[in-house]
Amino acid sequence: MRPVSDTPETDPLMAERFARLESREAPHLWQTLGYRRVSHGVGTVTIGWEATPDYGFPTAAGYRVHGGMVTAILDTAMGGATWTVLGPDEVFLTADLRVEFHRATPVGPLTATGTVLKRTRRVAFCEAQLHDAEGRVLAASRCTQVVLPADGPAGRYGTDEDSGRG
Repeated sequence: MRPVSDTPETDPLMAERFARLESREAPHLWQTLGYRRVSHGVGTVTIGWEATPDYGFPTAAGYRVHGGMVTAILDTAMGGATWTVLGPDEVFLTADLRVEFHRATPVGPLTATGTVLKRTRRVAFCEAQLHDAEGRVLAASRCTQVVLPADGPAGRYGTDEDSGRG
């Protein structure tokens, strides 16, 4: 496990990982859905998303975001938080994911904050919450991330052929 910087803004590994996620060159869920990083620190990431009716369904009270999309942003926030505590020789895969929907999610500005609760050599335990523009909790999630070697079959950022872009 690598020592993590107390100043994530100057941590070169963290900066490189977020640069890849935010790069318009690489296909990724962040670009597909229009996620943006609001903030990050060691063990935490907040993601913003402008949810449109395209990602929901109509109700008498207006459009509501599909539960799968709610799950996706919560999972992405926890994954982003996990990246902040990994070493350059580590990657992760989600082993378990649970979501609780507290209320219907309206379209509009949303934020999801993911946090690593505990990191061991082999796993990271995380949680996340989704909030609307008024700060109401709409959904909450927990997951278990399995930490794996980056040079194994779950490794990322290999050759262009490995990434599906070559």
